[in-house]
Order: sequence, then structure tokens, then C-alpha cells
Amino acid sequence: MPRWLPRALILALALYACFQLGSWAFHQLIGLLINILIAFFLALAIEPAVGRMAARGMRRGLATFLVFFAVLAAGIGFVVLLGSMLAGQIVEMVEEFPKYLDSVIRWINSTFHTELSRVEVQDSLLRSDWLRNYVENSASGVLDVSATVLGGLFKLLTIFLFSFYFAADGPRLRRALCSVLPPAKQTEVLRAWEIAVDKTGGYLYSRGLMALISGGAHYILLEILEVPYAPALAVWVGLVSQFIPTIGTYLAGALPMLIAFTIDPWYAVWVLGFVVIYQQFENYLLQPKLTARTVDIHPAVAFGSVVAGTALLGAVGALIAIPAVATLQAFLGAYVKRYAVTDDPRVHGHRRHGGSRALARVRSALQGGPGLPSARSGTSAPPGPATPSGPENADGAGA
Repeated sequence: MPRWLPRALILALALYACFQLGSWAFHQLIGLLINILIAFFLALAIEPAVGRMAARGMRRGLATFLVFFAVLAAGIGFVVLLGSMLAGQIVEMVEEFPKYLDSVIRWINSTFHTELSRVEVQDSLLRSDWLRNYVENSASGVLDVSATVLGGLFKLLTIFLFSFYFAADGPRLRRALCSVLPPAKQTEVLRAWEIAVDKTGGYLYSRGLMALISGGAHYILLEILEVPYAPALAVWVGLVSQFIPTIGTYLAGALPMLIAFTIDPWYAVWVLGFVVIYQQFENYLLQPKLTARTVDIHPAVAFGSVVAGTALLGAVGALIAIPAVATLQAFLGAYVKRYAVTDDPRVHGHRRHGGSRALARVRSALQGGPGLPSARSGTSAPPGPATPSGPENADGAGA
């Protein structure tokens, strides 16, 4: 046995054990790593506001606390307002349920010539097996729901805690990171950090401005239609349509349409038409102007980044995909050497006239037109003096 073989076997087994240990630790800590990633992007988003307040003499810790307090107060106010609206609508729908049931039963009796009554329908529903199973499953799932809520609150607290540290101790974190790198690498790291702050903060602020405009426009429509809880619905439409990529517009418009439908079915049609028209206005006029200086990426790239982020990290990946891709695009754009584009019609999507002439010659050759070289040879004869026509000369010229 060679002397190096036992050592190689021991080294291979040790590397395999380290790989298995690292894989196990990564899968155990994947939730914490995702929370830290969200906290890092949240700290990048509030970094401009914290930096402005710190530049005016305020301590970074106090500035970060004030920014987080404002965000938390706005979030709690929105949840309370939306919860009161939904609770009121649910109570109203429950109180009006007997009327809805009577109208449905009258329509069924008149259409299918039946003799149903509301009492019979209610008794059959109360005594049905699926209702009993649903109640039992709901009772057994109360603990699961409670555990999910507590877990979500703990994750939210973890994200806020890490983001607070990242924002309050940002300069210290940058100094600690640069202290282990050579001077040339330090410049690149600080440049990448600055680009990430600009792109993430710009994305957040541009989305917030578009949410404000969208909410105001939908609030005017809902007030004209006299839909209840118009302010809460406007805030819902503005936030959901802007901060949930791709499908946020349709999710945001579903709730106002549902509430408008309870008042008048035609109101739901008006809301749907307004949502579609405003979406076109936002996509082609408003969004390009607001995001030209912040996250100017192609719509196809944005959609692909959202799909990839969703596949990798779920909803979290969908939220941070666009600022992450914008940061990467801006960072790579600073190092990719670019050249002046040649003045060629094909650059603008136009075909050259020479190409059309060549195509005409090919068509004429395939049709056996006069004055064109035959397709039997790959080369053409050099130009020479004219020769009298004849079978041999014709064949030679063709060859």
C-alpha cells in the first residue's frame, strides 16, 4: 500500500464530514440567513434618511429609531384601519346574509319550479357532515394558527433588530469590513455599498411616490361612486399594487371590486375599468419618468428577476429582486467597457438594400433568369472581354 493512500483517505473523509456538517448547518440556519438578508436591504432602504438626519448633527442611533418608529406607526395605522374596514364589511355581510339567501332561493324556485325554503336550507347546512368536519378541523388548527402568528412576530422582531443594527452601526460595519481588505479592494467595496444604497433607497422612494399617486387616484374614484371605506381601500390599492410585483395590481383591485359589487354590480365594472386604464397610464407614462434615475432596468429583466427571486426565496425574493438586480446592473455597468455604435441601418431594425438585391439575384438564379451565374459552381468566372454567344461559350460562362 502506498504511504500516501491512508492520508488521502482520511483527508477525503474529513472533507466529506465537513461538507455534510456545513450543509446541515446551512439548512438549519436558512431562516435566520433570509431574515438577515431582508434586514440588510431594509437598512439600505432607510440609509439615505438616516444619513441626512445624522449629517445635521443627530446621533445615528436616535435617527434610526425615529425612522423605524415612523415606519412602524404607519404600518400599525394601516393594519388597524384595514382591519376595522374588513370587520365592518364582514358584520354587514353576515347581517345581510338572510336577504341574499332569500333572493337566491326565490330565483331558484322561479327558474327550476322548485319549492325550497330558507328554513330547510339552513337545517340541511347545519346538519351536514362537511360543516361538522370543518368545525372540528378549525378547532384542532387553532394551536397551529397561534404558533404561526407567534413565529411571524418573532421573525418580524428579528428583522427589525438586525436592520436597526445595520443602519445605526453602518459606518462601523463598513470600517470592520474594509479593515480586512487591501486599499484597492476597499474602494470597490465602498463603491458597491454606495450603489446599493442609492438603488435600494431610490426603489423604495419611487414606489412610495407611485403608491401615493395610485392611492389618490383610486380614492377619487371610490368617493365618486360612494363606496364605503374609500380611504382604507385607496391605501390598500396603493401599497399592494406597488410593493407586490407583477400580480399586485390585480390583488389590489380585487378588494375594492368586491365591496363595490355589494353596493351595485355596475360599480364593480367601473372599478375594474379604472384599474386597467390606470395600470396602462402607470406602465407607459408615470413609472418610466419616476424610475429613470433610480432603478432603470428593462421590464423584461425586472419580470425575470421577480420570477427568479420568487423561485429562490419565495415572496421575500420577489420583493428584493428588483433592487438587487438594479444594484448589480449599475455595479457591472461601471466596469464594462462600451464602444460607439456603428451607423448601420440594421442597428435600428432596418434591412440594407444590398441584402434585398442579393435576395432578388438568388430568386432569379433559382428561376433560371438570364445574365446570372448558375448555381452549379461555387465560384464565378473573372470578368473578361465579351465572347460570341454559342452553346460552348454559354456553358463556359455559366461554369
